[in-house]
Amino acid sequence: MAAADQHQPKPTSGSPRNAALVVGVTTTVQALATMCTLVPATIAPELARAFGVPAAMIGFQVSLIYAGALVMSLIGGQLVRRLGAARTSQAALTLAGSGLALSATSSLTGFAIGSVLVGFGYGLTNPAASHLLMQVVKPKNRNIIFSLKQTGVPLGAVLAGLAAPSLTLMLGWQWAFLVAAGVTLGFMIALQPLHHRWDGDRDPTIRLRQNPIADLRMVLGLPALRWLSMASFCFSAVQISLSTFAVTMLVQDLRFGLVQAGIVLSVLQVAGASGRLAWGGVADWHGNGNRVLMGVGLIATAAGVMTMFLAPGEAVGIVYAVLILFGFSAIGWNGVFLAEVARLAPEGRTGSATAGALVPTYAGVLMGPMTFAGLYALTGQYTVSFGLFAVISLAGAALILMAQGVTGGLRRG
Repeated sequence: MAAADQHQPKPTSGSPRNAALVVGVTTTVQALATMCTLVPATIAPELARAFGVPAAMIGFQVSLIYAGALVMSLIGGQLVRRLGAARTSQAALTLAGSGLALSATSSLTGFAIGSVLVGFGYGLTNPAASHLLMQVVKPKNRNIIFSLKQTGVPLGAVLAGLAAPSLTLMLGWQWAFLVAAGVTLGFMIALQPLHHRWDGDRDPTIRLRQNPIADLRMVLGLPALRWLSMASFCFSAVQISLSTFAVTMLVQDLRFGLVQAGIVLSVLQVAGASGRLAWGGVADWHGNGNRVLMGVGLIATAAGVMTMFLAPGEAVGIVYAVLILFGFSAIGWNGVFLAEVARLAPEGRTGSATAGALVPTYAGVLMGPMTFAGLYALTGQYTVSFGLFAVISLAGAALILMAQGVTGGLRRG
Protein backbone atom coordinates (compact mmCIF):
# COMPACT_ATOMS: atom_id res chain seq x y z
CA MET A 1 0.00 0.00 0.00
CA ALA A 2 1.17 3.54 -0.62
CA ALA A 3 1.38 4.55 3.02
CA ALA A 4 3.50 1.60 3.90
CA ASP A 5 5.84 2.37 1.02
CA GLN A 6 6.29 5.94 2.18
CA HIS A 7 7.11 4.92 5.71
CA GLN A 8 9.26 1.90 4.92
CA PRO A 9 12.43 1.97 7.09
CA LYS A 10 15.62 2.78 5.26
CA PRO A 11 18.72 0.66 5.92
CA THR A 12 21.28 2.27 8.19
CA SER A 13 24.93 1.36 8.65
CA GLY A 14 23.83 -1.24 11.19
CA SER A 15 20.86 -2.62 9.28
CA PRO A 16 20.50 -5.84 7.25
CA ARG A 17 21.03 -5.62 3.49
CA ASN A 18 20.93 -9.25 2.34
CA ALA A 19 17.26 -10.02 1.80
CA ALA A 20 17.79 -13.77 1.38
CA LEU A 21 19.69 -13.97 4.67
CA VAL A 22 17.03 -11.97 6.51
CA VAL A 23 14.23 -14.15 5.15
CA GLY A 24 16.16 -17.30 6.02
CA VAL A 25 16.93 -16.17 9.56
CA THR A 26 13.45 -14.87 10.37
CA THR A 27 11.79 -17.97 8.92
CA THR A 28 14.09 -20.25 10.92
CA VAL A 29 13.46 -18.32 14.13
CA GLN A 30 9.71 -18.59 13.51
CA ALA A 31 9.98 -22.31 12.75
CA LEU A 32 12.00 -23.10 15.88
CA ALA A 33 9.74 -21.05 18.15
CA THR A 34 6.71 -22.76 16.65
CA MET A 35 8.33 -26.16 17.09
CA CYS A 36 8.77 -25.44 20.80
CA THR A 37 5.07 -24.61 21.14
CA LEU A 38 3.91 -27.79 19.36
CA VAL A 39 6.26 -30.52 20.60
CA PRO A 40 3.91 -31.34 23.52
CA ALA A 41 0.89 -31.59 21.22
CA THR A 42 2.61 -34.11 18.94
CA ILE A 43 3.13 -36.53 21.85
CA ALA A 44 0.04 -35.65 23.89
CA PRO A 45 -1.00 -39.28 24.52
CA GLU A 46 2.44 -40.07 25.96
CA LEU A 47 2.40 -36.95 28.15
CA ALA A 48 -1.06 -37.90 29.38
CA ARG A 49 0.27 -41.26 30.56
CA ALA A 50 3.36 -39.69 32.13
CA PHE A 51 1.42 -37.10 34.12
CA GLY A 52 -1.70 -39.17 34.72
CA VAL A 53 -4.10 -36.68 33.11
CA PRO A 54 -6.51 -36.90 30.13
CA ALA A 55 -4.90 -36.20 26.76
CA ALA A 56 -7.44 -33.43 26.18
CA MET A 57 -5.71 -31.44 28.94
CA ILE A 58 -3.05 -30.51 26.36
CA GLY A 59 -5.51 -27.83 25.27
CA PHE A 60 -5.03 -25.99 28.55
CA GLN A 61 -1.25 -26.23 28.22
CA VAL A 62 -1.44 -24.66 24.75
CA SER A 63 -3.59 -21.89 26.19
CA LEU A 64 -0.83 -21.16 28.73
CA ILE A 65 1.65 -20.82 25.88
CA TYR A 66 -0.47 -18.30 24.02
CA ALA A 67 -1.39 -16.40 27.15
CA GLY A 68 2.34 -15.76 27.48
CA ALA A 69 2.53 -14.80 23.80
CA LEU A 70 -0.37 -12.37 24.17
CA VAL A 71 1.27 -10.64 27.13
CA MET A 72 4.68 -10.39 25.48
CA SER A 73 3.29 -9.15 22.16
CA LEU A 74 2.06 -6.02 23.92
CA ILE A 75 5.66 -4.88 24.52
CA GLY A 76 7.33 -6.66 21.61
CA GLY A 77 7.61 -3.54 19.49
CA GLN A 78 9.22 -1.57 22.29
CA LEU A 79 11.73 -4.36 22.92
CA VAL A 80 12.72 -4.38 19.27
CA ARG A 81 13.38 -0.64 19.35
CA ARG A 82 15.34 -0.89 22.60
CA LEU A 83 17.35 -4.08 22.04
CA GLY A 84 17.40 -4.40 18.27
CA ALA A 85 15.57 -6.96 16.15
CA ALA A 86 18.39 -9.51 16.06
CA ARG A 87 18.84 -9.38 19.85
CA THR A 88 15.08 -9.64 20.31
CA SER A 89 15.09 -12.72 18.08
CA GLN A 90 17.80 -14.19 20.32
CA ALA A 91 15.65 -13.41 23.35
CA ALA A 92 12.70 -15.15 21.69
CA LEU A 93 14.71 -18.34 21.10
CA THR A 94 16.22 -18.21 24.59
CA LEU A 95 12.81 -18.01 26.22
CA ALA A 96 11.28 -20.68 23.96
CA GLY A 97 14.18 -23.13 24.31
CA SER A 98 14.57 -22.62 28.06
CA GLY A 99 10.84 -22.96 28.60
CA LEU A 100 10.73 -26.25 26.71
CA ALA A 101 13.70 -27.56 28.70
CA LEU A 102 11.97 -26.60 31.95
CA SER A 103 8.86 -28.42 30.76
CA ALA A 104 10.92 -31.62 30.61
CA THR A 105 10.75 -31.90 34.38
CA SER A 106 8.35 -34.41 35.87
CA SER A 107 6.48 -31.63 37.67
CA LEU A 108 3.18 -30.24 36.39
CA THR A 109 4.17 -26.91 37.94
CA GLY A 110 7.44 -26.86 35.99
CA PHE A 111 5.55 -27.87 32.87
CA ALA A 112 3.11 -24.97 33.32
CA ILE A 113 5.84 -22.38 33.98
CA GLY A 114 7.84 -23.68 31.05
CA SER A 115 4.81 -23.34 28.79
CA VAL A 116 4.40 -19.67 29.72
CA LEU A 117 8.10 -19.05 28.98
CA VAL A 118 7.72 -20.70 25.57
CA GLY A 119 4.80 -18.33 24.97
CA PHE A 120 6.90 -15.31 25.96
CA GLY A 121 9.42 -16.31 23.31
CA TYR A 122 6.80 -16.95 20.66
CA GLY A 123 5.24 -13.53 21.23
CA LEU A 124 8.52 -11.80 20.32
CA THR A 125 9.05 -13.46 16.94
CA ASN A 126 6.72 -11.38 14.75
CA PRO A 127 7.69 -7.86 15.93
CA ALA A 128 11.38 -8.64 15.40
CA ALA A 129 10.85 -10.31 12.03
CA SER A 130 8.63 -7.52 10.69
CA HIS A 131 11.20 -4.90 11.68
CA LEU A 132 13.95 -6.74 9.81
CA LEU A 133 11.90 -7.64 6.76
CA MET A 134 10.61 -4.11 6.21
CA GLN A 135 14.24 -2.97 5.75
CA VAL A 136 14.91 -5.32 2.83
CA VAL A 137 11.58 -5.80 1.00
CA LYS A 138 10.41 -3.79 -2.01
CA PRO A 139 6.76 -2.88 -2.73
CA LYS A 140 6.62 -5.39 -5.59
CA ASN A 141 7.72 -8.37 -3.45
CA ARG A 142 6.47 -7.47 0.03
CA ASN A 143 3.55 -9.92 0.06
CA ILE A 144 5.54 -12.91 -1.11
CA ILE A 145 8.43 -12.15 1.26
CA PHE A 146 6.14 -11.94 4.26
CA SER A 147 4.30 -15.06 3.09
CA LEU A 148 7.58 -16.94 2.89
CA LYS A 149 8.41 -15.91 6.43
CA GLN A 150 4.97 -17.02 7.61
CA THR A 151 5.67 -20.53 6.32
CA GLY A 152 7.93 -20.87 9.34
CA VAL A 153 4.82 -21.64 11.42
CA PRO A 154 3.75 -24.82 9.60
CA LEU A 155 7.37 -25.76 8.97
CA GLY A 156 7.96 -25.66 12.72
CA ALA A 157 4.97 -27.93 13.15
CA VAL A 158 6.48 -30.30 10.58
CA LEU A 159 9.70 -30.43 12.60
CA ALA A 160 7.75 -31.20 15.76
CA GLY A 161 5.58 -33.81 14.07
CA LEU A 162 8.48 -35.67 12.48
CA ALA A 163 11.00 -35.54 15.33
CA ALA A 164 9.15 -35.59 18.65
CA PRO A 165 7.19 -38.87 18.28
CA SER A 166 10.25 -40.80 17.05
CA LEU A 167 12.49 -39.37 19.78
CA THR A 168 9.83 -40.20 22.35
CA LEU A 169 9.65 -43.83 21.28
CA MET A 170 13.45 -44.16 21.15
CA LEU A 171 14.57 -42.11 24.17
CA GLY A 172 11.49 -40.99 26.10
CA TRP A 173 9.39 -37.83 26.01
CA GLN A 174 11.81 -35.80 28.14
CA TRP A 175 14.62 -36.29 25.63
CA ALA A 176 12.30 -35.17 22.84
CA PHE A 177 11.83 -31.90 24.74
CA LEU A 178 15.54 -31.50 25.49
CA VAL A 179 16.71 -32.17 21.93
CA ALA A 180 14.25 -29.61 20.52
CA ALA A 181 15.32 -27.11 23.19
CA GLY A 182 19.00 -27.73 22.41
CA VAL A 183 18.52 -27.07 18.68
CA THR A 184 16.63 -23.86 19.47
CA LEU A 185 19.27 -22.56 21.86
CA GLY A 186 22.02 -23.55 19.45
CA PHE A 187 20.55 -21.38 16.71
CA MET A 188 20.19 -18.54 19.23
CA ILE A 189 23.97 -18.66 19.75
CA ALA A 190 24.57 -18.75 16.00
CA LEU A 191 22.71 -15.43 15.65
CA GLN A 192 25.21 -13.55 17.83
CA PRO A 193 27.30 -12.10 14.96
CA LEU A 194 24.15 -10.63 13.42
CA HIS A 195 23.46 -8.55 16.53
CA HIS A 196 26.38 -6.26 15.72
CA ARG A 197 25.57 -6.14 12.00
CA TRP A 198 21.80 -5.68 12.17
CA ASP A 199 21.04 -3.82 15.41
CA GLY A 200 22.65 -0.47 14.63
CA ASP A 201 19.23 1.19 14.83
CA ARG A 202 18.48 0.13 18.39
CA ASP A 203 17.77 2.87 20.92
CA PRO A 204 18.69 1.99 24.55
CA THR A 205 16.81 5.07 25.77
CA ILE A 206 13.43 3.63 24.74
CA ARG A 207 11.19 3.08 27.74
CA LEU A 208 9.04 -0.04 27.86
CA ARG A 209 6.04 1.72 29.37
CA GLN A 210 3.20 2.21 26.92
CA ASN A 211 -0.57 2.06 26.65
CA PRO A 212 -1.09 -1.59 25.61
CA ILE A 213 -4.63 -1.10 24.31
CA ALA A 214 -4.13 2.00 22.16
CA ASP A 215 -3.61 0.05 18.93
CA LEU A 216 -6.47 -2.31 19.72
CA ARG A 217 -8.76 0.65 20.38
CA MET A 218 -7.87 2.09 16.96
CA VAL A 219 -8.63 -1.22 15.21
CA LEU A 220 -11.96 -1.65 16.97
CA GLY A 221 -12.91 1.91 16.06
CA LEU A 222 -12.61 1.22 12.30
CA PRO A 223 -15.47 -1.05 11.13
CA ALA A 224 -13.60 -2.94 8.39
CA LEU A 225 -10.60 -3.64 10.62
CA ARG A 226 -12.91 -4.52 13.51
CA TRP A 227 -14.72 -7.25 11.54
CA LEU A 228 -11.49 -8.48 10.00
CA SER A 229 -9.75 -8.80 13.38
CA MET A 230 -12.78 -10.54 14.86
CA ALA A 231 -12.67 -13.02 11.97
CA SER A 232 -9.02 -13.69 12.83
CA PHE A 233 -10.18 -14.65 16.33
CA CYS A 234 -12.31 -17.40 14.77
CA PHE A 235 -9.73 -18.54 12.23
CA SER A 236 -6.88 -18.68 14.77
CA ALA A 237 -9.02 -20.65 17.23
CA VAL A 238 -9.66 -23.31 14.57
CA GLN A 239 -6.05 -23.33 13.37
CA ILE A 240 -4.49 -23.89 16.78
CA SER A 241 -7.09 -26.51 17.72
CA LEU A 242 -6.34 -28.45 14.54
CA SER A 243 -2.59 -28.34 15.20
CA THR A 244 -3.07 -29.24 18.86
CA PHE A 245 -5.58 -32.08 18.69
CA ALA A 246 -4.94 -33.71 15.29
CA VAL A 247 -2.46 -36.26 16.64
CA THR A 248 -4.63 -37.16 19.62
CA MET A 249 -7.65 -37.54 17.34
CA LEU A 250 -5.71 -39.84 15.02
CA VAL A 251 -4.40 -41.99 17.88
CA GLN A 252 -7.48 -42.22 20.07
CA ASP A 253 -10.38 -41.98 17.59
CA LEU A 254 -8.88 -43.43 14.40
CA ARG A 255 -6.41 -45.92 15.96
CA PHE A 256 -3.28 -44.57 14.26
CA GLY A 257 0.15 -45.26 15.76
CA LEU A 258 1.93 -42.31 17.36
CA VAL A 259 4.65 -42.06 14.69
CA GLN A 260 2.12 -42.52 11.87
CA ALA A 261 -0.05 -39.78 13.40
CA GLY A 262 2.99 -37.50 13.60
CA ILE A 263 3.62 -38.03 9.90
CA VAL A 264 0.00 -37.12 9.12
CA LEU A 265 0.40 -33.94 11.19
CA SER A 266 3.52 -33.06 9.23
CA VAL A 267 1.69 -33.54 5.93
CA LEU A 268 -1.18 -31.40 7.25
CA GLN A 269 1.28 -28.64 8.13
CA VAL A 270 2.98 -28.84 4.74
CA ALA A 271 -0.48 -28.32 3.26
CA GLY A 272 -0.82 -25.27 5.50
CA ALA A 273 2.49 -23.85 4.31
CA SER A 274 1.44 -24.41 0.70
CA GLY A 275 -1.89 -22.76 1.44
CA ARG A 276 -0.24 -19.62 2.75
CA LEU A 277 1.64 -19.13 -0.48
CA ALA A 278 -1.22 -20.25 -2.71
CA TRP A 279 -3.91 -18.10 -1.10
CA GLY A 280 -1.57 -15.10 -1.21
CA GLY A 281 -1.07 -15.65 -4.93
CA VAL A 282 -4.80 -16.03 -5.49
CA ALA A 283 -5.48 -12.82 -3.56
CA ASP A 284 -2.90 -10.88 -5.63
CA TRP A 285 -4.34 -12.30 -8.85
CA HIS A 286 -7.98 -11.75 -7.89
CA GLY A 287 -7.39 -8.36 -6.29
CA ASN A 288 -9.78 -8.97 -3.39
CA GLY A 289 -8.29 -10.46 -0.25
CA ASN A 290 -11.57 -10.34 1.64
CA ARG A 291 -13.27 -12.64 -0.84
CA VAL A 292 -10.35 -15.05 -0.70
CA LEU A 293 -10.53 -15.11 3.11
CA MET A 294 -14.26 -15.77 2.91
CA GLY A 295 -13.62 -18.71 0.60
CA VAL A 296 -10.90 -20.03 2.90
CA GLY A 297 -13.33 -19.91 5.83
CA LEU A 298 -15.99 -21.80 3.91
CA ILE A 299 -13.52 -24.50 2.83
CA ALA A 300 -12.34 -24.87 6.43
CA THR A 301 -15.98 -25.23 7.48
CA ALA A 302 -16.51 -28.03 4.97
CA ALA A 303 -13.29 -29.78 6.03
CA GLY A 304 -14.35 -29.68 9.68
CA VAL A 305 -17.69 -31.24 8.85
CA MET A 306 -15.97 -33.97 6.82
CA THR A 307 -13.64 -34.70 9.74
CA MET A 308 -16.68 -35.47 11.88
CA PHE A 309 -17.47 -38.48 9.66
CA LEU A 310 -14.00 -40.09 9.88
CA ALA A 311 -14.10 -43.39 11.74
CA PRO A 312 -11.73 -46.19 12.86
CA GLY A 313 -10.77 -48.30 9.85
CA GLU A 314 -11.27 -45.40 7.44
CA ALA A 315 -9.12 -45.63 4.31
CA VAL A 316 -5.83 -43.91 5.03
CA GLY A 317 -6.07 -41.99 1.76
CA ILE A 318 -9.39 -40.47 2.81
CA VAL A 319 -7.95 -39.40 6.17
CA TYR A 320 -5.01 -37.76 4.43
CA ALA A 321 -7.27 -36.04 1.87
CA VAL A 322 -9.60 -34.56 4.48
CA LEU A 323 -6.80 -33.33 6.73
CA ILE A 324 -4.79 -31.92 3.81
CA LEU A 325 -7.85 -29.89 2.81
CA PHE A 326 -8.30 -28.86 6.43
CA GLY A 327 -4.69 -27.74 6.72
CA PHE A 328 -4.66 -25.98 3.33
CA SER A 329 -7.54 -23.78 4.47
CA ALA A 330 -7.46 -23.53 8.28
CA ILE A 331 -3.67 -22.97 8.41
CA GLY A 332 -3.33 -21.03 5.16
CA TRP A 333 -5.21 -17.80 5.89
CA ASN A 334 -2.61 -15.74 7.79
CA GLY A 335 -0.70 -14.05 4.97
CA VAL A 336 -3.81 -12.73 3.24
CA PHE A 337 -5.16 -11.53 6.59
CA LEU A 338 -2.01 -9.51 7.35
CA ALA A 339 -2.05 -8.04 3.84
CA GLU A 340 -5.67 -6.96 4.27
CA VAL A 341 -4.87 -5.33 7.61
CA ALA A 342 -2.09 -3.36 5.92
CA ARG A 343 -4.41 -2.34 3.06
CA LEU A 344 -7.12 -1.11 5.42
CA ALA A 345 -4.81 0.63 7.90
CA PRO A 346 -4.91 4.43 8.18
CA GLU A 347 -2.09 6.09 6.30
CA GLY A 348 1.17 5.78 8.22
CA ARG A 349 -0.37 3.46 10.83
CA THR A 350 0.25 0.03 9.29
CA GLY A 351 2.37 -1.17 12.19
CA SER A 352 -0.11 -0.02 14.80
CA ALA A 353 -3.02 -1.57 12.92
CA THR A 354 -1.18 -4.88 12.64
CA ALA A 355 -0.36 -4.91 16.35
CA GLY A 356 -3.95 -4.10 17.29
CA ALA A 357 -5.42 -6.68 14.91
CA LEU A 358 -3.17 -9.42 16.32
CA VAL A 359 -4.64 -9.02 19.81
CA PRO A 360 -7.92 -10.77 18.83
CA THR A 361 -5.84 -13.27 16.86
CA TYR A 362 -3.88 -14.29 19.94
CA ALA A 363 -7.07 -14.26 21.97
CA GLY A 364 -8.50 -16.82 19.56
CA VAL A 365 -5.38 -18.93 19.93
CA LEU A 366 -5.78 -18.67 23.69
CA MET A 367 -9.46 -19.56 23.79
CA GLY A 368 -9.59 -22.12 20.98
CA PRO A 369 -7.94 -25.12 22.70
CA MET A 370 -9.88 -24.59 25.92
CA THR A 371 -13.16 -24.39 23.98
CA PHE A 372 -12.27 -27.48 21.97
CA ALA A 373 -11.35 -29.37 25.15
CA GLY A 374 -14.74 -28.43 26.56
CA LEU A 375 -16.46 -29.76 23.43
CA TYR A 376 -14.54 -33.01 23.75
CA ALA A 377 -15.63 -33.31 27.38
CA LEU A 378 -19.25 -33.12 26.15
CA THR A 379 -18.96 -35.35 23.07
CA GLY A 380 -16.22 -37.81 24.01
CA GLN A 381 -14.91 -37.82 20.41
CA TYR A 382 -12.35 -35.59 18.76
CA THR A 383 -13.83 -36.14 15.29
CA VAL A 384 -17.26 -34.95 16.42
CA SER A 385 -15.67 -31.99 18.21
CA PHE A 386 -13.98 -30.89 14.98
CA GLY A 387 -17.35 -31.12 13.22
CA LEU A 388 -18.97 -28.88 15.80
CA PHE A 389 -16.00 -26.52 15.68
CA ALA A 390 -16.78 -25.92 12.00
CA VAL A 391 -19.37 -23.41 13.21
CA ILE A 392 -16.48 -21.16 14.27
CA SER A 393 -14.94 -21.26 10.78
CA LEU A 394 -18.36 -20.37 9.37
CA ALA A 395 -18.63 -17.46 11.80
CA GLY A 396 -15.24 -16.23 10.61
CA ALA A 397 -16.42 -16.31 6.99
CA ALA A 398 -19.53 -14.34 7.98
CA LEU A 399 -17.40 -11.69 9.70
CA ILE A 400 -15.27 -11.37 6.56
CA LEU A 401 -18.49 -10.82 4.61
CA MET A 402 -19.31 -7.96 6.99
CA ALA A 403 -15.85 -6.47 6.46
CA GLN A 404 -16.33 -6.75 2.71
CA GLY A 405 -19.65 -4.96 3.01
CA VAL A 406 -18.05 -2.06 4.90
CA THR A 407 -15.17 -1.63 2.48
CA GLY A 408 -17.38 -2.11 -0.56
CA GLY A 409 -14.46 -3.57 -2.47
CA LEU A 410 -12.41 -0.39 -2.09
CA ARG A 411 -8.80 -0.88 -3.23
CA ARG A 412 -5.84 0.93 -1.80
CA GLY A 413 -2.17 0.49 -2.71
